[in-house]
Amino acid sequence: MEDEEERFWAKIGPLSQEVRLHSSSSTGRLLKSWTSAAVFASFVVIILCGSVVSWLDIFIFPGVSLRQMITAERGHRQLPQKMEFPLNCTNSSTMPQTCPMNYPKKHEPEESYAVACPEYFRWIHEDLRPWKSTGITREMMERTKHIAHFRLVIANGKAYIEHYKRPFQTRDVGTIWGILQLLRLYPGKVPDLELMFYCNDRPLIMKSHYLGPNAASPPPLFHYCGNETSLDILFPDWSFWGWHEVNIRTWAHTYQAIKKKAKEMEWKDRIPYAYWKGNPGVSPNRQDLMTCNATDDYDWNARLYVQNWAAESSQGFKESRLEDQCIHRYKIFVEGKAWSVSDKYILACDSMTLMIEPVYHDFFLRGMIPVEHYWPISLNNKCRDIKFAVEWGNNHIKEAQAIGERGSRFMEQNLKMKYVYDYMHHLLVEYAKLLKFKPEVPAGATEYCAETMACPVSGLLRTNMQDSMVKSPSDSLPCTLPPPYDPRELQGFMGRKRNNTRLLEMWEAEYWNNLNMKQ
Repeated sequence: MEDEEERFWAKIGPLSQEVRLHSSSSTGRLLKSWTSAAVFASFVVIILCGSVVSWLDIFIFPGVSLRQMITAERGHRQLPQKMEFPLNCTNSSTMPQTCPMNYPKKHEPEESYAVACPEYFRWIHEDLRPWKSTGITREMMERTKHIAHFRLVIANGKAYIEHYKRPFQTRDVGTIWGILQLLRLYPGKVPDLELMFYCNDRPLIMKSHYLGPNAASPPPLFHYCGNETSLDILFPDWSFWGWHEVNIRTWAHTYQAIKKKAKEMEWKDRIPYAYWKGNPGVSPNRQDLMTCNATDDYDWNARLYVQNWAAESSQGFKESRLEDQCIHRYKIFVEGKAWSVSDKYILACDSMTLMIEPVYHDFFLRGMIPVEHYWPISLNNKCRDIKFAVEWGNNHIKEAQAIGERGSRFMEQNLKMKYVYDYMHHLLVEYAKLLKFKPEVPAGATEYCAETMACPVSGLLRTNMQDSMVKSPSDSLPCTLPPPYDPRELQGFMGRKRNNTRLLEMWEAEYWNNLNMKQ
């Protein structure tokens, strides 16, 4: 087992692992000789160039050196000032808030190149695959009207919303606000489209309802999460723009607060147990997790706490600040009614995330790999798995810390708000390509803009909107969408996830067998 474990860590070890050059001795001598000659030649060229510049300084530009003139020219060259369009409220009780007309309708970025999108963007193609051959008709879309919370129409760069029913809290408000910021970030780049959006927890469009030669085509429905049996089209959830009901700031603000707080304590000095705090009443899985808490008879290496949101609200949320929850080496993620928005906050902490086998997934989680970014915990064997994970981590500090750091780095590099908006952009562009009808603004729809949403509200909701408001178009292009997976490639990616999990299961089985033999 030890040899196998060493090979495994050599394979997926820290990203900073040195790359060694293996070569024959003769090749090494040749490379050394060539390198010496190249260095000497470069040195001669540098000396000659320096001499020429000095000669020009003395004989052509007396009193002012060429270097000084070049430096001065660069100093006087000013970049064009970026125009911003802050929130423009009327501040009048008698005048209704209107949408300003001065925001650019189109914008050509200064940068003409685009970076590649993160790999998880490839799931956009998979989410839209059910309609690749048929396209999307109006009849298909209208079939979800009775379950959707709102209809979104984008026409000529403007957003129109037709509401059908209120979701839990203000999920629709956060989602619509995020869409408005996308339109401000990339004006003129989001095509006309029409879609239905569902804001509750569990996915609704089941694959099993659309199987067989005579089955109808599935209706498209945008939503926050999916699973292996659903066809919901995944979209970033509302909490990226804040969740004021539970005192959570925007994702950009919260991530920075978590990172700052996490740096205050060395990883090895953190509490060597697995931590979770939340509302166990929303799902049987969370209730089952609470049985793993330490008792007088046995310690499963877990420290689990109930979050009473009603009490927190009355006390100013003093005990629920996310940035204060990074003092343990291990943090547990467990789903709620479906997926949970807490995954990104937990993964951002640098602690090794113990992820209880998720049934659901959001748009980015599918790009993460067990053991590389988190430690998988089986759904039906939580307590034993948690105990083993903590025992292993405390005996492999370096490796456990590396898993936590890779998970946090994934959040930092691949879930910055620029990429959240780019994901939304590419998803909507690809979706619009499938429409077989012309989007129309229904009679009951209302035009939305930043002013009509943010100006009438106050408190943390207003603060989050102001913090996340895009004040000017982007000077960079959206990232470049990667191509779809081919079947073999996707099978290999999913197989890699399964193999990593199975290897941990083998280690754990051996751990418990050895433990039982000692008793």
